[in-house]
Amino acid sequence: MGTELVRELRSRGHQVVGLGREELDITRSELVEQAMRLHRPDWLINAAAYNPVDIAEKEPLAAMQTNGLAVRHMAVCCRDSGATLLHFSTDHVFDGTRTTPYTEYDVPRPISAYGVSKLAGELYAQAYLEKLYVVRTAGVFGPAGRRTNRGNFVELMLRMAAEGRAIRVVEDYYASPTYAPPLAARSVDLLEKAPFGLYHIGGGCEISWYAYALTIFAEAGIHAEITPTNHREYVTPARRPRYSVLSNAKMEAAGLAPMPPLAQALREYLKSR
Repeated sequence: MGTELVRELRSRGHQVVGLGREELDITRSELVEQAMRLHRPDWLINAAAYNPVDIAEKEPLAAMQTNGLAVRHMAVCCRDSGATLLHFSTDHVFDGTRTTPYTEYDVPRPISAYGVSKLAGELYAQAYLEKLYVVRTAGVFGPAGRRTNRGNFVELMLRMAAEGRAIRVVEDYYASPTYAPPLAARSVDLLEKAPFGLYHIGGGCEISWYAYALTIFAEAGIHAEITPTNHREYVTPARRPRYSVLSNAKMEAAGLAPMPPLAQALREYLKSR
């Protein structure tokens, strides 16, 4: 997300300072304060996160330091400087018991250490700031993800298919996978013209992870050995919401364009490879 946000902001003529983890450890409040004094931003955008969901069950403090307390540091700095904060959160703040898309008015109930830490970040930001955007999103994939250690779901599926491995993907977990470039564009739209508040910007569709994998292979023109599994067979250290589709209705009501269809997003992603 950081890469796409920098690209989008610069394309619109904004002066941007992009700080990765090598340049700024956001868990150290004194370094966040120094960076704010040095750069004096009008907007502070936090796209950083501790997001290995399963590992967070063993490292809840590490998750909370990055996803919760670091957001508090940023919020306090923005309050003191007058800057606007845009903070990214997640569909994992919900428990997944609904069967229709979650809206901004649904009550969060996280069921993992990761989800708790991300909700804490939202609450810290809301406690200290009025000039604030919180964007919940889900299953983000984008070109920059190919160069990270963890990659993304699309790359995982393509790699497993290329290796000839048997692939099993859950068919009873549903989400709204989100393509990073249009997510960045809609997020900057919020900063430029939308009222402050909490917004959902998901991929705009409801799809199971199994159907998502099939769509990836169809768009890539790849034959893969893939079979469905379910939540009873797919057991992980962290509980995940079985249904975490996000409604984009509030975003669209604020005048932002709908997100592109998933198949179109995948075609653009594959073309970028």
